[in-house]
Amino acid sequence: MTENDVRQKIIDLCLQMNATGLNQGTSGNISARFDNAMLITPSGIPYEKLLPEDIARLSLDDDGGEWEGPCKPSSEWDFHKSILRAKPELNGIIHTHSMFATIVSIARENIPACHYMIAAFGGNSVVCADYATFGTPELSANILVAMEDRSACLLANHGMIAGGKDLDNAMWAAVELETLAKQYYHAKLAGGMVVLPDDEMARVVEKFKNYGQVQKPESA
Repeated sequence: MTENDVRQKIIDLCLQMNATGLNQGTSGNISARFDNAMLITPSGIPYEKLLPEDIARLSLDDDGGEWEGPCKPSSEWDFHKSILRAKPELNGIIHTHSMFATIVSIARENIPACHYMIAAFGGNSVVCADYATFGTPELSANILVAMEDRSACLLANHGMIAGGKDLDNAMWAAVELETLAKQYYHAKLAGGMVVLPDDEMARVVEKFKNYGQVQKPESA
């Protein structure tokens, strides 16, 4: 994909996450790695008005928030940049205030292994990061702790983050995390929830290392 393709893909996914109810208004944001830079949604512009050139570009080689482009980046640029720098296996990041993930984050709960699909995020739980004011380095630091050995987390009293090997995979992960949060919420209401044991989750995490399509090597 060219840089312009990635910029347009970010816009398309922003529109998709609002159309499907995964996000509301401009509260969410999306970023993608491109070469040694991060492309990220700008701050406060309705998604339907975005053009590819509006997507901000920040270098991943420095600690600052200087950007290229006509629009300043999302106020959450710091944690997007921190995640991409700390986790080279992730190339797309989705942040939303989706309904059920946010409800669980308000309760400041981790999502336990109520379903084996929790393993898709790298462990036997999705951790809720400690609260810090949005857009701050403190929030970024809390997120990196919660995402240790994980590709997703909740943000206390805030929402959720899901990463993926590319933008499509990150969006799949965000939808899956919201689904699991909804299942967890309703399972608690139903009572008698059974959480899968750690040894079973270790097996499932291992199986997830080969989950999905794997490209066959070209024959000689």
